[in-house]
Amino acid sequence: MVAPADDTVVVVGAGIGGLAAAIRLAAAGYRVLVCEAQPEAGGKMRRVDVGGRGFDAGPTVLTMKWVFDALFAAAGRSIDDELVLTRCSVIARHYWRGGASLDLHADQEESIRAIADFAGRREAEGYRRFAADSRRTFEVLKDSFIDASRPNPVSLSRRIARPSDLLAIRPFSTLWSALGSYFSDLRLRQLFGRYATYCGSSPYLSPATLMLVAHVEQMGVWMVDGGIRALAERLSAIAVGLGVEFRYGDPVGEIQMDPSRRCVAGLLTRAGRNVKTRQIIFNGDVAMLPRLIGIAPPDPVKARMQRSLSALVSCRLAKPVGVPLAYHTVFFSDDYQEEFEAIFKRREAPVDPTVYLCAQDRDAQGRPPLSHGGQERIYALMNLPADGDRRRFGESEAGACLKTMERRLALNGLTISGDPVLSSITTPDRFAHLYPGTGGALYGMASHGWMASFARPGSQGPVPGLYLAGGSVHPGPGLPMAALSGKLAAERLMVDRPLTRRLAPVAIAGGMSMEPATAGVSPSP
Repeated sequence: MVAPADDTVVVVGAGIGGLAAAIRLAAAGYRVLVCEAQPEAGGKMRRVDVGGRGFDAGPTVLTMKWVFDALFAAAGRSIDDELVLTRCSVIARHYWRGGASLDLHADQEESIRAIADFAGRREAEGYRRFAADSRRTFEVLKDSFIDASRPNPVSLSRRIARPSDLLAIRPFSTLWSALGSYFSDLRLRQLFGRYATYCGSSPYLSPATLMLVAHVEQMGVWMVDGGIRALAERLSAIAVGLGVEFRYGDPVGEIQMDPSRRCVAGLLTRAGRNVKTRQIIFNGDVAMLPRLIGIAPPDPVKARMQRSLSALVSCRLAKPVGVPLAYHTVFFSDDYQEEFEAIFKRREAPVDPTVYLCAQDRDAQGRPPLSHGGQERIYALMNLPADGDRRRFGESEAGACLKTMERRLALNGLTISGDPVLSSITTPDRFAHLYPGTGGALYGMASHGWMASFARPGSQGPVPGLYLAGGSVHPGPGLPMAALSGKLAAERLMVDRPLTRRLAPVAIAGGMSMEPATAGVSPSP
């Protein structure tokens, strides 16, 4: 294969951040090559097959739809034309010991009524205040932090219009302590404290700003027809239509430097392929960067302690019996604090884990499927420490975790029957193999302490010509945040290297190709 010209931008990794960057660059007229270690695009938007049926084995829903509206619009498309999206009327169902349950609804007033029935009017009023404050936190941080280049504490304070807004986001309080000002019922603190796990962290150590997740969910939790995998497939097809070239199955082994200019010069794949380029967007975990660019890695013990959560994920064909499931259902442990101390302090599997289930055949109202003889696609997850590079999870270790999950489900009113052979299990060591440098961490570094959000790298890499995207960099983990990171990396690159000629798409059989257009055009980023 002919090597690309050195004015080609190379994107390493075809996860959501890499796809977002590639699409925005190609739509602006840049030549783009995507190098992906796996045989297909998607990254953590992966799919596994069990019994001939496909499971989403990573993210299960789409939030912050405005991020994807903008991404598709950059390619001249509409997400609503390209995919079928359904908004969940029940955001999630939650169970505690004995089957006590609470639904959060897309309709906030319905959630208020549900909380009043569950825990009393005082707690419902606490939720009303919490929802208002979470909205304010989101609105303060959306343009100043989430959808902006990574600020430091001083520059963030300058971006925020009113000093009172800076205090309102409670940067120095933990999420758990802040929840105590809204809720007396520990179950409600447990429910909303779970938002810290969305970025792989402990609610007892994470900043209260994570309460903004409540408003993100209130803005809409969307199911994608065909699963989240369909989003990855659609985006990669759009990228190809814009002229992006994909090379699969050959991991990058080295990012090469020009020793005289101390900048990016190209990359070398594991198979020995040399790719010359002056610009690389690295859409992998930043923990992998030191070995790729040949610099000393950080202290391994300290790096391990800063990692976010890993997990055991089970994808199984089974029949759930007992309490009714929604599309998203959470079964809470009896001692939430002990669960996180086991994971982050003692680096061990909790003996009583909180379990998340995604019933992937249920509709937006939680109605079960009519076919498949009562067997459903059940995705189950329990959190674990990210020590997959130091510890192997064999059959006995994984089996012990599955038993603790089954015990917790039973205590909260659910049993799952089915052939255990019809399952796919992913453990931290497998995640460590899938995502090199992470040890199995699924969210980059943990968001512990008020400075954690500022500790994530921005889109500018450590050497000229190297840019960063993905869930381990600003603005953080999760599909919409990682997609924003790709946008920010592409915009930073376009500022640093404006085009001197634009490539215009021309129709070819089966898609689009990029050809030079009028010389001298320099598109604004």
